[in-house]
Amino acid sequence: MKRSSLIGVALALCIIGAGSLSFLTTSNPQIALAADANPSAPLDPNQSITASGQNAIKDAIAAVENAVVRIDVTATISLADIYGDDIADQFFRYFFGDPDNDSEQQVTAMGSGFLIDYEGETFALTNAHVIDSADTILVTTIDGITWPADVVGIDSQVDVAVLRLTGDTSALSTVELGNSADVEIGDWAIAIGNPIGLSYTVTLGIISALDRDVADPDGVGYYQNLIQTDAAINPGNSGGPLINAYGQVVGVNTMIAESSSDGVSIEGINFAVPINAITDILGQLVDTGKVVRAWLGVYIQDITPAMGSTFGVEVGGGVLVSDTVEGAPAEAAGILSGDVITHVDGQPVGTTDELIRTISLQPVGVAVDVTLIRNRVEQTIPVVLAEKPSEEELYGEEPAQTKEPEAALEATEIFGLSVGVITESTARQLGLQSQEGVVIIDVAPGEKGYWAGLRPGDVITAIDLQPVQSVDDWNEIVADLDEADSPTLKVIRNGQAFFVSLGG
Repeated sequence: MKRSSLIGVALALCIIGAGSLSFLTTSNPQIALAADANPSAPLDPNQSITASGQNAIKDAIAAVENAVVRIDVTATISLADIYGDDIADQFFRYFFGDPDNDSEQQVTAMGSGFLIDYEGETFALTNAHVIDSADTILVTTIDGITWPADVVGIDSQVDVAVLRLTGDTSALSTVELGNSADVEIGDWAIAIGNPIGLSYTVTLGIISALDRDVADPDGVGYYQNLIQTDAAINPGNSGGPLINAYGQVVGVNTMIAESSSDGVSIEGINFAVPINAITDILGQLVDTGKVVRAWLGVYIQDITPAMGSTFGVEVGGGVLVSDTVEGAPAEAAGILSGDVITHVDGQPVGTTDELIRTISLQPVGVAVDVTLIRNRVEQTIPVVLAEKPSEEELYGEEPAQTKEPEAALEATEIFGLSVGVITESTARQLGLQSQEGVVIIDVAPGEKGYWAGLRPGDVITAIDLQPVQSVDDWNEIVADLDEADSPTLKVIRNGQAFFVSLGG
């Protein structure tokens, strides 16, 4: 799977799931309510601050509560599709035999959503995965009234669906959409939805992080630039609004982190799609039912402080091209790995988010001037943008687990890295197109390579932009380095190239 930024967590989509509940009660006579409180007594400053904060949250909730909806769907699945090769499915096969390929079963699922006004018409927004393959969709408002709904448009890349309710919706409340570009870490975050079937549940937290790139739980592609929050989100919250302290929707709750790659349970790491990513494409979804995005065809990463000296660009001054997609517009125009893109049609693009948004909102087929820095020299290259392929076409299936590569020719150990030659069998195991480079065999804990995130199976193809095609190249280049140096390495992992600085 090609992508520069990876996150080692197992993710679960927020669809309906089972929960275990218990009542919290007390009969302790020593616990008593405050008596004889005088509501007219003046509050001290701390009480005033607390009351002000509580009232702000209550006002924010009140601003959207009537526009939050429950989404119920029914879908038909093939029983053959739910049988796999694991032990549990072998158990079912043993006792019940193989399923009839023609057998089908209707299933139900539930999520959340909210109502918006777009050019005078009321629509419901929810996640694409909530209504995926739905036969019927029902939208229930807070007053218990149910509305049949149809899909107007859907975009799996952003994980959003636009629904049209059947009937007169003129009296329905709608939300105010905020500006997710203004969201900052530490802002209050309020999530509203229907977790585990508990209709209209409100949770409160903060914005924990921004611009998270997270692997699609289905194993194909990535969700980009997500908002991370610790406001509690659970199965059934998918598609519900994430609002700020002013009652404006700044995101759409979409997924949760359940456990790390080594099985450690995780709590309080939840993700929402920024509302700007949806408003950017809302017109296309309503007008045509789908989104057509322009595409440059590059794998990119932000410049870090340690990389600045290597590429001659300061943090925020450009976007590093780690690789190009074969046959894509960037490759055809001559853009190379190691180039730093600084402008598109004269507009500065200092971060990956800015570049992605600038390109994706361009018309397909238009020519843009891409200004870049190559070997510290600025140049401008015209590129004709193409339509972006689907996630399935780009990423395909999750790559198979590879065996640990074998050591070969003797190579110099430095920065805690033991490397070896890439044999023909190693290239096949790692899915490489050639045997150029050196493969990392071992990474010593606590050394620079370890702290940089390198791991066995990674392939190094360049050091400070000097090509490394063999162990001999590696030995020659590192002979001029010592442990105190902090070079920038070009690395390939799971078929994706990216740059790593050993200086942090």
